[in-house]
Amino acid sequence: MAFTSDTVALFLAVLDHGSFSAAARALGRVPSAVSMAVANLEAELGLALFDRQGREPRPTAAARALEPQARQLAAQQAALTAHALALTLGLEQRLSLAIAPELLSAPWTAPLAALARAHPLLDVEVLAAPQADALAMLHTGRAQLALVFERPRLDGREGFREVGRETLVAVVAPGHPLLGAGAPPEGPGEAELQAARQIVVAGRDAGVADPRLIFARHLWHTDSPEAACALLEAGLGWGWLPRGLVRERLAAGRLRELPLQTLSNAMTLWVDVVWSRERPLGLGARQLIEGMVAAGTGADAPGAMPDGGASR
Repeated sequence: MAFTSDTVALFLAVLDHGSFSAAARALGRVPSAVSMAVANLEAELGLALFDRQGREPRPTAAARALEPQARQLAAQQAALTAHALALTLGLEQRLSLAIAPELLSAPWTAPLAALARAHPLLDVEVLAAPQADALAMLHTGRAQLALVFERPRLDGREGFREVGRETLVAVVAPGHPLLGAGAPPEGPGEAELQAARQIVVAGRDAGVADPRLIFARHLWHTDSPEAACALLEAGLGWGWLPRGLVRERLAAGRLRELPLQTLSNAMTLWVDVVWSRERPLGLGARQLIEGMVAAGTGADAPGAMPDGGASR
């Protein structure tokens, strides 16, 4: 086969350095060996790659036509070598990140782009799943990392880093009875919230939801924030949702923030990247964690190192 990793390197070295002798110095070879290797390549291809009539060899039109593919092949070979080296250093064959759907607009894509630049051949999978399901994926090994809200109780099996904050607001459709003519002018109190149907984003299997967000006795569950917004806009209940998710709906008047008598209508929660302490983290996961911490707006959790875990 004419083009191998060696002949591609020779070909590009002569193009880049302008002579056989300069290419030989760059490659650590003798000029006669480089000249002979290029001549053999030309003979095998049946193409003249360099015009030798002048003092220095000049690339022919055929050489310039082959140059882009040769550079692409050299880059692919370099990436393959780097990926193989990274695998020996603990890079995963596949990195799976599970994200709570409410956090899909959080700043996780830039750290992932940096990881892709560092390891362009790494296979990455991004899964959107309700928080309880995302955490369950960690413990079954289905995902290596989960981007979720802070948990009301710590799980000793989990390590985490804080990577930002998200503010949840109680919202309702403009025509909902909680805002109707008979509603208290200062907004509903605990009794009214408990009596009204609440729309809750929760896990698929058991309807698991954060108890800090449960106020009502009558709950409707969905595993999709978008479905929750649709239910709220239809006037079927009230619910807590991230402000970033409902901002456009609030601006358009399709939803309204609930004035609350005894509560501030803003619940700020930390956003965590979480992993299982029962499985070793690969190189890609560790680098993505550090990237998320650097990109996030929150402070690091105390003692939160990827090989140990943190505690609040």
